[in-house]
Amino acid sequence: MKISQTLLIECFLRLSLSAGFLSAVADRLGIWPKEVSAWGNWENFVSYTKTLISFFPTKIIPAIGFVATVLEIVFAVLLLTNFKTILITKASGFLLLLFALAMSFSTSLKAPLDYSVFCASAAAFALSEIVLMRQKQN
Repeated sequence: MKISQTLLIECFLRLSLSAGFLSAVADRLGIWPKEVSAWGNWENFVSYTKTLISFFPTKIIPAIGFVATVLEIVFAVLLLTNFKTILITKASGFLLLLFALAMSFSTSLKAPLDYSVFCASAAAFALSEIVLMRQKQN
């Protein structure tokens, strides 16, 4: 693969993952219009989070949702930079994988497949490998 093609793929993966994280955050904060929202507000998001991790104490569910939201914002911003890219991409991959597994076990395997959560997780891990290969070439 030519360097320019690799950089194009890397850029596309960075933008796609970042946009996915930011779109999900915008949805739970009520920024997206109601007609296109999955949650539409923080309360609905916390309720969905409770569905996914019902084995956790109810009192800490909002805190877990808050931490996930902060991580998604941080990962989205850092994916657009060259700061600790391998660490950030692997952490993003694990966060997405945890989400996909939680969806699988709490609802069904169909949900994370329909929303391509496993695919997004794999994309994050692939991006870490692309960046590592590029760093080794330099």
